[in-house]
Amino acid sequence: MSRSGGFEPRRRGFARLFAADIEWARFDWHLLTLAFLLCGTGVLALHAMSEADARFDRAGGPDFEGHLQKLALALPFFLAGLHLRTGWLRRHAWWIGAGALVLLALVPIIGQERNHARRWIPLPIGFDLQPSELAKVALVVVLARLLHRSRLDRARDWFLAAAVVLVPMALVARQPDLGTALCMLPIALGVLYLAGASAKRLGMLCAVGALVALCAVQFEWVRDYQLQRVRTWLGTVEAAPLIEARNGAAFHVYHARVAVGNGGLLGTGLGRGVANVAGHLPERDCDSIFAVLAEEGGWFGATTLVVGYLLLSAGLLHAASAQRERFSRLVVGGVGLYFAAHLFIHAGVNLGLVPLTGLPLPLFSTGGSSLLASFTALGLALGTSARREASLDEDSFRD
Repeated sequence: MSRSGGFEPRRRGFARLFAADIEWARFDWHLLTLAFLLCGTGVLALHAMSEADARFDRAGGPDFEGHLQKLALALPFFLAGLHLRTGWLRRHAWWIGAGALVLLALVPIIGQERNHARRWIPLPIGFDLQPSELAKVALVVVLARLLHRSRLDRARDWFLAAAVVLVPMALVARQPDLGTALCMLPIALGVLYLAGASAKRLGMLCAVGALVALCAVQFEWVRDYQLQRVRTWLGTVEAAPLIEARNGAAFHVYHARVAVGNGGLLGTGLGRGVANVAGHLPERDCDSIFAVLAEEGGWFGATTLVVGYLLLSAGLLHAASAQRERFSRLVVGGVGLYFAAHLFIHAGVNLGLVPLTGLPLPLFSTGGSSLLASFTALGLALGTSARREASLDEDSFRD
């Protein structure tokens, strides 16, 4: 039946996937504006990096034009996510998860190796796809589908949820990409909490995870360079050992913390920081971009960036709380957790609060797959929150 009381004609073709049923009066324009401001700030920062490289005649730095091209490629995926019908997404969530697993399984076979890691699948259009980035968005959708009916009151529910999380994590960790694999954990734990899991049970899961991590270190289940990163992080908390190891294992950590500390209160100005002038900071356009902004924008710039991402995440979680239909609520909330998890891990790495790992800042860093995943996730969340999905489950009648 249609809203007017008549029978609604059956949708065919693309109409079954996409529908113009967004209630624009409910659309979160403030969140869209905030997301585009964050993205625009990233474009300005990357333009300053590119100009610094040109000024000092350095090659191999950030490709600003390539970043703009990847943004142009990501925007249609944002629009597709925005208009994708929630009902179609819910019904086909398992196929989306299966597709993500197939891509992850193909990486060891046809993937391209860089820096002793095989994470990318080269595409004929000149774009290298990193399936692990898409797997994080698929994880949110699949968990939302699994917990759509489940109330986590049976052991079977917990085992299924664990399988949904651990299988893609294991495939990503084998690439190896431990940072991306570990990023899935806070997202999954947050979605479980939104679905009604008790803090006590989640605390027990965290304790088990910490025990497994200790065993991994003790019995060397992880690679040598990953253990070295943990040891370097633990051994360079103080300034003296950090400086002593600055030309060795702590090279990346040292230059990131120097950049952050050099920013002071107001910063050095775009393109004028040591990170851009000297060019020593590795991955300054991607995994270390927070350190660059902290130097050139200072404490105020770094704080503004953090507050911007926190407002985006909090706004999505607030939008999720207004959803009566359970699947929609978990998708929107999961995307909010996606942005929050990336922020805390990315900023924590650059501030020396967590061990070094490669993780881009969504909407901000370079990296086509990251932009593709983050814009798709943003579109799904904003489009889902702007619809009224019919629901008769018990969550719809909660106060």
